[in-house]
Amino acid sequence: MKIIVVGLNHRSAPVDIRQKLAFDNRESLRALRRLKSSFPDAEFVLLSTCNRVELYCAARIAGGPESEELVDFISQFHEIAPEAFQDFLYIHEGKDAVSHLLTVASSLDSMVIGEAQIISQVKESYRLACMAKATGKILNRLFHCSFTTAKNVHAATAISSGRVSVAGVAVELAMQLFANITCAKVVVVGAGEMGELLLQHLVHVGCKDITVISRSYDRGVGLAARYGIEAGKWEQLDERLAEADIAIASAAAEDYLFRKEAFEKILIGRKKGALLLIDIAVPRNIDPAVNEFEDVYLYCIDDLSSVAEKNRQIREEKISRGMQIVYDNAADFMDWFGARDMGPLIGRMREEFTQISKAELERFFVGARENAECRDVMEPMVGRIVNKLLHCVIKNIDVVAKKHGPAEAARLLDSIVKHAEEISSETNADKEDSES
Repeated sequence: MKIIVVGLNHRSAPVDIRQKLAFDNRESLRALRRLKSSFPDAEFVLLSTCNRVELYCAARIAGGPESEELVDFISQFHEIAPEAFQDFLYIHEGKDAVSHLLTVASSLDSMVIGEAQIISQVKESYRLACMAKATGKILNRLFHCSFTTAKNVHAATAISSGRVSVAGVAVELAMQLFANITCAKVVVVGAGEMGELLLQHLVHVGCKDITVISRSYDRGVGLAARYGIEAGKWEQLDERLAEADIAIASAAAEDYLFRKEAFEKILIGRKKGALLLIDIAVPRNIDPAVNEFEDVYLYCIDDLSSVAEKNRQIREEKISRGMQIVYDNAADFMDWFGARDMGPLIGRMREEFTQISKAELERFFVGARENAECRDVMEPMVGRIVNKLLHCVIKNIDVVAKKHGPAEAARLLDSIVKHAEEISSETNADKEDSES
């Protein structure tokens, strides 16, 4: 058996590509059922979030879908040529695929390291696969292993404490200044990658009243649709700021969007108290002099970067510890995965050795020896010899398993079985030639 994952994420592919290849729940169910229909002996789970699309597959080494077939399936399902996204894909197999899922579920591969949302998304993907009857013994065990790993990583490392991105620190700062950020009116200026990351953090902490404003209204609308928030037009910006509690600016601009004099007019129209302004744009969007106004609190990217770097240094040890948990659990899974193939392989080896011994006996007892009296003695004797040889082989396979792992032992056993099958086939062919 083999395990494969084909996917792309926020590091390997831009949002436009991820969006085109994303699956909603209904599409996931349809895709999983179609895959299971095409490959009934294989198992599948489809993980699709705003940051990643990954197709997991467990199948027989021979006869199951290869990674190229999985890529073709994604291409055909979305009616997008493989050339449009192939360069953004990553493909992992075996232990690498297992470690990847455990890393993803533990939020160690997330855009926001330590965020808790991904484990819910992994569980939902697995639930859909079960509903579609697309999973099975291998992926069942693998995904439950990922749930346990995520729990252990978060419990042992406190990985979710302390934001390590500028966007995360910005939202953390807002949470400190507003006791109940879920009720705050938030305006995000800019719909680029940083704007989207800000939205992810804001939605994650429970903000409900968020408006994204971009020079490109269509882009703002698309971003708003993905996160279930509102999009405003650029010409409404001053009006929205006059009503906001928090404004986070990340727009691309060569000069200030707001100078002190212009911002004063916005403040005149405000009916609220304190206004938190977070400017993470480079070059800056907001004139530093705006911070001189009463009840206006302006923080720039330099203020936040130092906090993010400090958090990152503190969390490096936690991340390292989390990855060690991932590697240990992946190794345990691979031990189970390798061992599960050995039982049937040993059975096949025993059967092939027995067939070879019987064929050789049939070749011996021909002609004048066909009714020889020694036959009744030789047959059980040859059987005992075969069993002793099998015991010797199995004992050595156990040594390989202990020294190099069950997966390597299974590969050796598979090779022995294939050679035995070749010998058995040659023996039967020789027998047929002699009879003819």
